[in-house]
Amino acid sequence: MKKIKFVLFTLLTALLVSACGTTQTVPVTGRKHNLLVTDQQVLSLSNQEYQKFMQSAKLSTDATNTAMVKRVGQRLAAAVESYLISHGAADEVKNFSWSFNLVQSKEANAFCMPGGKIVVYEGLLSYTQNEPSLAIVLGHEIAHAVAKHSAEQMSKQIRQQYATQGVNILGSVLGAGDLTNVATGIMQQGFSFANLKYSRNDESEADRMGLVFAAMAGYNPQEAIPFWKRMSQGNNNTNDFLSDHPSDAKRIAALQQEMPEALRYYQAYQTAHTTTPKSTTHSKSSKSRRRR
Repeated sequence: MKKIKFVLFTLLTALLVSACGTTQTVPVTGRKHNLLVTDQQVLSLSNQEYQKFMQSAKLSTDATNTAMVKRVGQRLAAAVESYLISHGAADEVKNFSWSFNLVQSKEANAFCMPGGKIVVYEGLLSYTQNEPSLAIVLGHEIAHAVAKHSAEQMSKQIRQQYATQGVNILGSVLGAGDLTNVATGIMQQGFSFANLKYSRNDESEADRMGLVFAAMAGYNPQEAIPFWKRMSQGNNNTNDFLSDHPSDAKRIAALQQEMPEALRYYQAYQTAHTTTPKSTTHSKSSKSRRRR
């Protein structure tokens, strides 16, 4: 009898997990994932946490670097929105309300909350050293938001809670209210968008997408290689920005493998934004002949 109950519980849990949520496709990579939380839930929680973070953070007093962060961020945001619209994902654009801030901190770090709330720490700029490298970082962080990695991590935790609370869950109707309560419970247990540890697969996916986003915005993606070398040498892989990521060698090798894809977008940008100056030689010559 116990074995039958266990099998029944397993089947019901599997049916619950497969029935709930929505299956979505990640832009650029085409990977599919199933999310158990809605955009509205994630964005609401993200906005709350962002406001709380900004109340305690100190904005940078460096006007030049602050302007650079905003300039690079806005170019990337425009490129990402254009890509989403052109690939049939215009509905996703409404989820973004972009914000770009440089805050005072010696940490070499940055993050992007769902909805496009981006924060860069001043300590990171000593490693980026130029705008294209900063674009690589911001592209990577924006990729986490576009790929909905936070929602994916929350969904994993929800599934884990369903698995451990099976008896109580199976005794309820298993409606949307239960899912909302579990999601809220996760947040109350300390789920933090700003300090979220993504999986290695998520980080690798963000690397690839970030490279493409930077190229779409007109930044040379090849700057990614020297930048990540500087980061790895300067931090010895101990900084949070590099944690949960493949080894430096594997990461750089993966970026080099993905570079041709990014370069195609970069070349397309250059072609679209290159204008040939009109020659005035002929008109001047014609006028000279007419005067004679």
